[in-house]
Amino acid sequence: MILNCGQPLPLLSHTDVPPRVTENFILSGYRFPNYSLRDCLLSAFRPTNETGNFWTHFLPVFVFAYYFVEVFGWEGAPPGDDPFFYPLWNYFIGVFCLLMASSMAHLLNSMSLVVREVCFFVDYGTISAYTVGSSLAYFYYIHPRAGILEMAAGDRNGSSAAPGPKVGSADGLAPPSLAARLTPELGALFEALYIPSSCVVAIICVLSCCNTRQRWRRYRYVIRTLVFLLPFLVSSTPVFYRLLTRSPYPPASPSFASSASTPAYFYRHCLWLVVSAVFNISKVPERLAPGRFDIWGHSHQWFHCCTFLSILDELHMIKAEVRAILLHLASAPPPAAAALRLPGPTVVSTYGVMLLLQTTISSIIAWFSWCASRIHGPQRDQLNGENLRRHHKCH
Repeated sequence: MILNCGQPLPLLSHTDVPPRVTENFILSGYRFPNYSLRDCLLSAFRPTNETGNFWTHFLPVFVFAYYFVEVFGWEGAPPGDDPFFYPLWNYFIGVFCLLMASSMAHLLNSMSLVVREVCFFVDYGTISAYTVGSSLAYFYYIHPRAGILEMAAGDRNGSSAAPGPKVGSADGLAPPSLAARLTPELGALFEALYIPSSCVVAIICVLSCCNTRQRWRRYRYVIRTLVFLLPFLVSSTPVFYRLLTRSPYPPASPSFASSASTPAYFYRHCLWLVVSAVFNISKVPERLAPGRFDIWGHSHQWFHCCTFLSILDELHMIKAEVRAILLHLASAPPPAAAALRLPGPTVVSTYGVMLLLQTTISSIIAWFSWCASRIHGPQRDQLNGENLRRHHKCH
């Protein structure tokens, strides 16, 4: 669709586009909400109020992939298709879909009001899928009962793991801690409920965020920010637990040195999440100078940058724990290395969980998309008529 005699489509002010399209304190740089697919793609290379939002999540895809593939080149690492890496691949899928969906949502949301709604429904869905991907990685690599304590004890005793952690200073490990006193019943309950709880919370978040696009719009930024605090708290439970316990590795071991960086990475991960939430809710700096940050430097771009930095620190934290496990397995004899407290990852427990979650989320997105079509369909037809009249005037 050409509205300006072959020239790039004009950018509009907040008074020239439907209220549904406007963002708080962003006064100009809006694309007309009936761009063609080609116009949307080309807009990535011209300054609009969505250009920075696109690039701040599209470019990080390559940065994340660069740091991710490093794991498979480590000495002693199994092949990339080994079941040991199933949780890590699911984490990668979650992050990749999150970054791509977010960047595409900002790039393509001017095709129509209905497409705009669908784009951000998908964006919310991928955020929830990412949290479950993180949970799978935490469960199999950072879980306090994932077998490291039992493996260490088996290594020293020359036997398979006992039902409970056998940790003592005489073995060269840390003295008994909270991890060693965890009751089997509580541990079994956590193991049974952790992943299902993460999935249920993720679905609740999708429902809540999608609802903010059709109701509760006055508080939408607060709701969308706070609603993801719950999945963070649930998915991070294994990390919180590990932070309250002593390291399961002997202090002089390479595994201990690798896992020692986990707290620092996690605290930085939390810091970036807090900063990103502040940007998303406060709408600073554009709140302080409306119109000055319409194209570059507004809060959503900083929100994207801080969110990616939090993901990057999370990746470094997971890699540190993966390396610690690999180093420990390499130094443990085969009987001890096989004595895992938790069953290893399988296709069903990793890819199967993500597939079921994505199917559920897709159903939710389809429902809200149908509702959005009913709500915005008449307004879409009106905008199409206005576009046609402008096209005739152009000629």
